[in-house]
Amino acid sequence: MKNLIRILIPVILLGAQSTWAGTVNVADYGIVPGKDVTMELNQLLDDLQGKKDVTLVFPKGRYQFFPENAVEAWRAVTNHDNSLKRMAFPLFGFDGLTIDGQGSTFIFNGRMSPIVVEGSSGTTLKNFSIDWDTPFHHELKVVERDPDNKAFIAEISPMKYGFEVKDGELLLNHYDWQDRIGQNIAFDPKTNAPAWMTKNFALRVRHNTKITKVGPNRIRCENLTLKVPPVGTVMCTYGSAPTNRLAQSIHLSSSKDTVIENVTVYAGGGMALIAERCENVSLDGFKVTSNDERVLSTRADATHFLGCKGLIKLENCLFEHMADDGINVHGAYIKVEKYMGANTFLCEISHRQQVGLIFAEPGDKLLVTSRETVLPIYETVVEKVKILNEHRVLITVNDVPTKLPVGPLSLENITWYPDLIMRNNIIRDNRARSALITTKGKVLVENNTFSSMMHGILIEGDNKSWYESGGVRDITIRNNTFENIGYGANTGYPLYAAPLLLPEQRLGDEKYHRNIRFTGNTIKSFNGHLVHALSVEGLEVSGNEIEMSKDYPNGSPTAAIELKYCEDVAIKNNTFSNFNFPIGVDQADDCEDIRIKNNKGLSP
Repeated sequence: MKNLIRILIPVILLGAQSTWAGTVNVADYGIVPGKDVTMELNQLLDDLQGKKDVTLVFPKGRYQFFPENAVEAWRAVTNHDNSLKRMAFPLFGFDGLTIDGQGSTFIFNGRMSPIVVEGSSGTTLKNFSIDWDTPFHHELKVVERDPDNKAFIAEISPMKYGFEVKDGELLLNHYDWQDRIGQNIAFDPKTNAPAWMTKNFALRVRHNTKITKVGPNRIRCENLTLKVPPVGTVMCTYGSAPTNRLAQSIHLSSSKDTVIENVTVYAGGGMALIAERCENVSLDGFKVTSNDERVLSTRADATHFLGCKGLIKLENCLFEHMADDGINVHGAYIKVEKYMGANTFLCEISHRQQVGLIFAEPGDKLLVTSRETVLPIYETVVEKVKILNEHRVLITVNDVPTKLPVGPLSLENITWYPDLIMRNNIIRDNRARSALITTKGKVLVENNTFSSMMHGILIEGDNKSWYESGGVRDITIRNNTFENIGYGANTGYPLYAAPLLLPEQRLGDEKYHRNIRFTGNTIKSFNGHLVHALSVEGLEVSGNEIEMSKDYPNGSPTAAIELKYCEDVAIKNNTFSNFNFPIGVDQADDCEDIRIKNNKGLSP
């Protein structure tokens, strides 16, 4: 009788007409470890619609999710490829929902989208990890090398679904698809980081490439890399676009006040976390890392925020071994295809992985910007938006300039830019950058550790490639540690601030970025680089300690500090120690008001 009451009470509560706050033990609904629980979870979430402040508790265990019984919907996911997504946790329209895994591991199979939060408020995700039965990449570990024949032998993992060599081509099997050798990155087993000058070991199928199977999980490769990689090198290959960014781990969309605590992501067929048009996202103890059986974690960024507002806060997080950036925060430029009259612009989403983006809604403030100089021309407010399709939209604004400027135009939404706090995080051993930050909000980056194969912190903005907008206005980067930045190609800087311009684009009369403070940081550097700045007004580089590292080959043909088209720059009280090659400043003639004083080991 007690067990019957235990089952009936939650059923009665879920069937009540009024909203209900309480705790639900998912085991009471047949959601238990050891079997596929996708359908049961989808049904439970459907029954909970309209209920507020519900906590779903998963007793600690290893829960399995398969795509065959998952609900699906066509999903436009920015910086990924749009497709029908099969979802395990479709969290749509909830208010105050908490998912508490109590230390559980959620295992996914195939191209699934594990957690999707849309149109929700006050969602909390905590105390669980996300992994896949087999990841979205394969790892080729070099076990023998034959430099004379530009060849090596590699072991392939994982081996659950195997592989085949057909007509000299390597085909890697997954849950229900095959990948050819596509985008890839080589890792050094001694550092658990991308290899020094990793581009030398990139897998590239050429006319004279020859691949043969030489064992149950071994292949011999000739002329597959520019240089023959050392024994132990692990080449991670994750297929080709547009099919290698279909399954992000967590997707937040059009939601408010989301909290993620003590969650670990071990794999993902895209980003670990992608958030778009969200207000207030807090991450505490969020980890993106590889498990003990793999070198690579996620196929793309650890975290990515597009068109958000309020406060984005990251504290006590660990991001490592990704195939892309640690964090990227930015807005979007969309192209003006035609001015239709009546204050209406016909616009097109600029990048193929932003199609379907909700760019603006009535009441949002917009900047009309030049695509030539990437600078603002006129500020206005949205009155009406009519979506034509996932590529094009009609946007009607309150007013436009009396005379529209000549030349190509874009629109930039300045309502949806967040403040950002990054504190006490570690981002390391990943391809690309530690952090990309282009938001007009107030930014504080302090007490973090960064070590990535490209730039440490990239403050960019571009209207040519990813169309990521957001010239910064107030950013403080202080008391962080940067270790061996740029080991992928020996060109990275701890701080690189510059808009990305096409040859046909040009610098405008105003500076793109403003008010950047880089102070009190500790840099361990093999190349002596500190800051590169282009089109920045108001830059302070002070009190930084830069010491030569012997972890990689030393020296650089470029200056420690490079300044181009900058104004109001103070470089003071920095100390360069133990460098055995020149450390200097390269200042272009178009810079104004540059003050360099009280630095040690730096030649002006």
